[in-house]
Amino acid sequence: MRDHRSVRPRGWRLPGVLTLLLAVIALVVAGCSNDENDSAALGADISPTTVDVAKVEAIASLLPADIKQSGKLIVGVNVPYSPNEFKNADGQIVGFDVDLMNAIGKVLGITPDFREAQFDKIIPSVVAGTYNVGMSSFTDTKEREQQVDFVTYFNAGVQWAQRTGESIDPNNACGKKVAVQSHTVEADEEVPAKSKACTDAGKAAIDIQKFDSQDAATNALILGKVDAMSADSPVTAYAIGRSGGKIEAAGQVFDSAPYGYAVQKGSSLAQALQQAVQYLIDNGQYEAIAKHWNVQEGTIQKSVINGATS
Repeated sequence: MRDHRSVRPRGWRLPGVLTLLLAVIALVVAGCSNDENDSAALGADISPTTVDVAKVEAIASLLPADIKQSGKLIVGVNVPYSPNEFKNADGQIVGFDVDLMNAIGKVLGITPDFREAQFDKIIPSVVAGTYNVGMSSFTDTKEREQQVDFVTYFNAGVQWAQRTGESIDPNNACGKKVAVQSHTVEADEEVPAKSKACTDAGKAAIDIQKFDSQDAATNALILGKVDAMSADSPVTAYAIGRSGGKIEAAGQVFDSAPYGYAVQKGSSLAQALQQAVQYLIDNGQYEAIAKHWNVQEGTIQKSVINGATS
């Protein structure tokens, strides 16, 4: 997953990726991209959504003094990773994670300040105090909890996709071409493990096609350059929704694990965020945001601090 975004950090875009994406999008108007005009053709809404919520003094009082005084929450984020965090046609960072963090900011009476960063630099920057929060579809893992505390807000698994009408079995994809985003768990662990199972059984290895962005991996599937793709479940669901019926799920979601916001170990910010998330869950705003981005299958009923399962 994104290293679910997850156990392995996802790398930053390499030079030339923008050129690659523009070329691919030019080939197929109905492909998946960050472009808002493209989304109109696919019948998808990538505009931000807002919810009605007021500051809750009892929760806001838990904030560290420096954050209260500044009135800002510095949030490190890596894009693109639709639908969680990415840029629209105007260059604005949008997505499920962004809308939810903005709602959390309302509960806490502060304004999130989203700052782009390389994915693998975000947690070290939280530890160093450069960012107050790391928000980039991080999977809460035992290993990461040694560096930072996590506030859980979502559950994501791995979900494969195929071109509509085809039949791909994620557990028997020997000899198939499978698209993944580089430096994700799918690229580094999940699909390679499936490929090894193939070769151990005397079958052809999976031809793992790695792309620098998820949009490029999705477009490769739509264009028929690969047989399937593997990504985090909300990412795959969003891509399917934007494909105009060109791709569909292959198999079920598996290996679910919690996403979490990363904060400094021992900071009262963790309690503030956890209670803010729970407030939004209990009062319906969380569900409304999830439904806007069509990620409601991964919603949770209880936010916890450090909820890693492995």
